[in-house]
Amino acid sequence: MATRRTFLQDTAALGAGIMLTQAQTVRAAEEPAYTDKLTDADGKYAAGPLPFAYDALEPVIDARTVELHYNFHHKPAVVAANKAEGGLAKARDSNDFALVKFYEKELAFQLSSHILHTVYWTSVSGKGGQPTGELAKAIDRNFGSYAKFKAQLVAATIAVEASGWGVVGYHPAAGKLMILQCENHQKLTAWGIQPILVLDVFEHAYYLKYQNRRNDYVNQLFSLINWDNATLRMQAASPARRLS
Repeated sequence: MATRRTFLQDTAALGAGIMLTQAQTVRAAEEPAYTDKLTDADGKYAAGPLPFAYDALEPVIDARTVELHYNFHHKPAVVAANKAEGGLAKARDSNDFALVKFYEKELAFQLSSHILHTVYWTSVSGKGGQPTGELAKAIDRNFGSYAKFKAQLVAATIAVEASGWGVVGYHPAAGKLMILQCENHQKLTAWGIQPILVLDVFEHAYYLKYQNRRNDYVNQLFSLINWDNATLRMQAASPARRLS
């Protein structure tokens, strides 16, 4: 675990269609948080350790699902993102761009998977309840009330076509929160949105326990939401909090 100051200094701004951007330095008091770590010391993409034990999310999400999800879905996306970047580097060196379309699409898909999974593990590392403070005020301002916000987020997440994510994002330029559907890992995003909370509705995230009952799974997730982490992500994305 890291301090809130470390989180806000080290967390990468996740924007431009959920693409990785440079980390921002921000003002913050000391408070526990989890730091995103998308790359290793050599600059290669790497999955950071889970912020909890495999069984920490039970009974909402069983230990086996967390284990499989992390090791056989998140980690392989990291390997594939590195492979795609390697393919693009080889294309540049050889001036042979015959496969550029393939590698660009692969990088968008796999890197977005890595980024969203990294946010997801912190999104479900809390104790539920309702947001407070700045995030609660932002929700009231942008959605009318927490009840309306939750109703839209649940409905949007459940209605994602095939596989994808429900995303709560903050748009720094607009200064507002938005709820988005994300198909696969990279489709239907809005440029500039920085995810502060994501709900994974790929079947691998819930099928062992819930089978086809996505509705049950999504509603149960709200007992795990880490609203403090979402608040920190919103603060990190806020231009007013960045040091010049």
